[in-house]
Amino acid sequence: MKLPKIRKKEVKMKNNKNLIKLAEKFVKEELEFDPSGHDWWHCNRVRNIALEIAKNEKGDFFICELAALLHDIADEKINESKQIGLDKVRNWMRQNIDDKECIDKVMSIISSMSYNGGQNKPMETIEGQIVQDADRLDALGAIGIARTFVYSGWKGQQIHNPDRDPANTDYRSNEKTAIYHFYEKLLKIKDLLNTNYAKEIAQKRHKFMEEYLSHFYSEWNFKD
Repeated sequence: MKLPKIRKKEVKMKNNKNLIKLAEKFVKEELEFDPSGHDWWHCNRVRNIALEIAKNEKGDFFICELAALLHDIADEKINESKQIGLDKVRNWMRQNIDDKECIDKVMSIISSMSYNGGQNKPMETIEGQIVQDADRLDALGAIGIARTFVYSGWKGQQIHNPDRDPANTDYRSNEKTAIYHFYEKLLKIKDLLNTNYAKEIAQKRHKFMEEYLSHFYSEWNFKD
């Protein structure tokens, strides 16, 4: 006997909720104690931001939430390689999700998420744009500043070195400083966002970072 459409929708929603709980458990197991700023709480914030953007941009809530939760499992910065990270996500989804279309959509988003020096191809779907924007928004403002210094410390980088110009070094180079990261990435983000709602949020966070840098240089040069 076929289930009525309303019943099918209820079953699908219940299954989706269960999958989200499984994804939360998986991400916590993998990233709860990550010291690089790509921990469970980062993934949780990106999930919450993505869902808020999805309300305004009419994205698929389930795809956005699942991709946001899983995105940093695949991050090449905390895996031996990008491919190893992507395989880890794909294997988990194949073990827990029967819907190949869903898996393909999430993998397409995650494989193109990283900033990568601004070299990645544009996101093809609204869900991809939403999750990418959510991830980038978490690199801005007060949280973004905190994550920058956590990541820089994890990499063994200096806070600031005005005597060195790392502009010609590789994007992933450890010779760079935390402050330089503001200029190579963070201050560029507001102009690289996809959705109008994310762009609105970014304005305030961007301004806060500019104010922070102004205070930083005043204290560095003892001009209080």
